[in-house]
Amino acid sequence: MNARSALIGGAAIVLGHAAFADVTVTRGPTPIPDGEAVAAGDITVQNDRLAFTLAVESQAPWGVPRGVIVDMAPVRSGVPDLDRIAFADFIPNNWSGWPNTRQQVEVLTETPEKVVVRVIRDFGEAEIQTTYTLEEGSDRIHLATTMTNNGSEVLADHMSGFTLWPDTGYLFSVPGLAGEDAATAERALSDRVVAYDRDWFIALHAPYFDRVEYKSKDLYLLHSLAPGESRTFEGWLQAGPSGDLAPVVAAEIDRAGTPGGTLTGRIASDGKAVENAVLVVEKEGAPFAWTLTPDGTYSMTLPAGEYSVYGTAEGYSQSVPRTLTVAAGESTTLDFGDLQPPGTVSFAVTDTSGKPLDARIGIAEGQTPVVEFLGRRTFFTETDAPGKTQATLAPGDYVLSVGHGAGFLGKAKEVAVTVAAGGRMDVPVELELLARPYEQGWFASDMHHHADQLEGTTPPADLVRSELAAGLDLIFVSDHDTTVNHAELARIAEARNIPFIPSVELSPSWGHFNAYPLTLGEPLQIDTSTATAAEVLAEARRLGADAIQSNHPFIPYGYLASLEAGTVPGGFATGIDLLELNGPEDDAKVFERAGQLWTRGQRIYLSGGSDAHDVWVDESGQARAYVHVPGSLTAEGFVANLKNGHAYVTRGPLIIPSVMFGSDLRAQPGEPLGLSFDLTAANGLAKATLVGPQGEIESRSLEGTPLTGTVEFKSVMPEANGQDAQWVALVVEDAEGKMAFTNPVWLKPLTQADLLPSR
Repeated sequence: MNARSALIGGAAIVLGHAAFADVTVTRGPTPIPDGEAVAAGDITVQNDRLAFTLAVESQAPWGVPRGVIVDMAPVRSGVPDLDRIAFADFIPNNWSGWPNTRQQVEVLTETPEKVVVRVIRDFGEAEIQTTYTLEEGSDRIHLATTMTNNGSEVLADHMSGFTLWPDTGYLFSVPGLAGEDAATAERALSDRVVAYDRDWFIALHAPYFDRVEYKSKDLYLLHSLAPGESRTFEGWLQAGPSGDLAPVVAAEIDRAGTPGGTLTGRIASDGKAVENAVLVVEKEGAPFAWTLTPDGTYSMTLPAGEYSVYGTAEGYSQSVPRTLTVAAGESTTLDFGDLQPPGTVSFAVTDTSGKPLDARIGIAEGQTPVVEFLGRRTFFTETDAPGKTQATLAPGDYVLSVGHGAGFLGKAKEVAVTVAAGGRMDVPVELELLARPYEQGWFASDMHHHADQLEGTTPPADLVRSELAAGLDLIFVSDHDTTVNHAELARIAEARNIPFIPSVELSPSWGHFNAYPLTLGEPLQIDTSTATAAEVLAEARRLGADAIQSNHPFIPYGYLASLEAGTVPGGFATGIDLLELNGPEDDAKVFERAGQLWTRGQRIYLSGGSDAHDVWVDESGQARAYVHVPGSLTAEGFVANLKNGHAYVTRGPLIIPSVMFGSDLRAQPGEPLGLSFDLTAANGLAKATLVGPQGEIESRSLEGTPLTGTVEFKSVMPEANGQDAQWVALVVEDAEGKMAFTNPVWLKPLTQADLLPSR
């Protein structure tokens, strides 16, 4: 009788345990709590270690074709934990538009020992075939994707591979590539990326990869496919019920057949074992992995090689690092007993008059934990207690950077503090503000900001704290394809008496669009993976939007880039009101395209946003729109004036014009006009350039990089009416190379009729 047979009495426990470990297939809404796959045709595969769900009928995020993993979680005692991912699957060309007409999903093998699911989709004239394999007792899904070029043209220089986009927790980048948004794999110390928190991890192993994108969320291979050629990508998704990376390292040792040795020991403070401590392992000077020590003792297998290791815990100091050589097949014991307990720091941030200021506080120098659930590197003052917050820090010397609207309204202030073990200290910080644009009717908002939906990891309350600390005058959110955070943000904004602009980022694979302001909480009623451009823009209007913004229009999945590539369903559709300046590398290109539209007389203006997802890493308002709003500030008035061009976009410099942006300036043809601009830059002013349809008109270098100044241009010369519209706009650069771009002032030559006296 085998272990799966029905038994009686005490042996029934054996049956329960065996069935418990079986691999199963569930068809219908995902059993993974908080999962996004909710349709009758979706498929969940589960064993006693993990569960994952393929969105067969449910809509996948960002307009990706159906048939991909959208939910994944560790399993505890037979029950799936919360969903931890937004997306984890194959991408054929770096998030470019994905022209798709079909998906075929088939369960090839369905036994208690193993389940294999195959998904076939088209990518233009290519075919993407992926198998997902989960075996009994395994903590890893085996992924194998074959990409075949069935077309007649070469698919040149594609970046393809598996991705891991968590929707909560933290991300431990490919070791050796931390801090790199995009990089080749030359300095990589491993071939995996890990999403994690204290009580879970999900790792992507990708031995084929030669480059990372989006801070290691994407592990790609740069490749080309000739007609008829195929390439197979192999990877693994691994899950665990704690933030311990020892199983991740063990899996890569097993997969690669690498010789390994064992490291064991104890972590203590004042002679007592520190519960829930962490042993951090570095290799070649970079974080490599860590293991948790619930009772203060640890054991971890590492690939043979040279390492530096230290112990630490939440709020505790780091022990003195120890170097060692791990030899194959051998065990080494290292104890750490010099951890010191945390101290508490209370902040009170004000301006020079004593008025409390919302502030962002970052650790510029001092201990910052590699394992992020041990402590933050960034703190914000409280929404309901402006200027005040309390932080727990490891003992030691720190330099803290404290700012309100830092880089815009003034500079951040560096404050040196020494935190004593177990001590408490008060830190008052007085900030000097260089500018208060709101006193002259200029108000700022970050017009592209995420909270905690899909890959966003910022709860609504923390979004507000971050945006207020950035010196923004309105609260704004634009989560991908959902409005669920509107009500909570509206409540917080009302309590602080600050306007709130509810938005949504409509997110097909070929272009993203922010629509605002919306009817509060109104859900989407279209499928962005199949909708045409006209249908997407019509949905934005149905949601109540007065303005539609084309986000990052020139990145691989931007609207303008996709139009050039011919991947927009239904082709170009009218209805865009604003072009977003979102990335320093693309700002000049977007500004140039806007200028081309202005020359054709199209009044499509500029907007700006940071696209922040994690406010402890991404700074709110790094790109922002400053809008002139006469009278009382409201969300509706702000959007109306942004849409009408009474605005500029900046990464630092502030501008007040003598003639309002977006307005018409009428003048006699051939007679020079004078335009002046009052400028401010917390980093110092470097250059101001007036531009028009033919490019640069006049440029002024500001010697000595003053903080404030006025530039005047007297060579603006309207011409008699011709075919093209006439306009001028200003570009300002500060001493750190941060830019501001304005909307145009329209030049309208006076005609004979204008000069006749009125009757």
